[in-house]
Amino acid sequence: MAFLDINPINNGHTLVMPKAHHETLLDTPDDVLAETVKLAKRVAKAVKEGTGADGVNLGQNNFSAAGQLVFHLHFHVIPRFSGDGLHHWPGQKYASKEEEQEVAKKIIKHLAP
Repeated sequence: MAFLDINPINNGHTLVMPKAHHETLLDTPDDVLAETVKLAKRVAKAVKEGTGADGVNLGQNNFSAAGQLVFHLHFHVIPRFSGDGLHHWPGQKYASKEEEQEVAKKIIKHLAP
């Protein structure tokens, strides 16, 4: 299902979610996730065209530390307009190439087959 966010970042900010309850992306079955993402794509096209937006952000937060406030899987479809004043999060550099490689190794070790 999809509906307008009650506290939109920009007019047309829409939430897309499955009817079945799953708290995060990590515990959502792959088939439910696939259907939800397909709907998010369809809604994103409609939001962009319907609002005349210059672009669209698709956002999805998991767990409190990442900003999740509603513990039901949902995607934010946010229309973006040139000069709307929104900024992305700041990036940072790794302390060294070795640190970067070590982090990559740790992540790879936990990838599911």
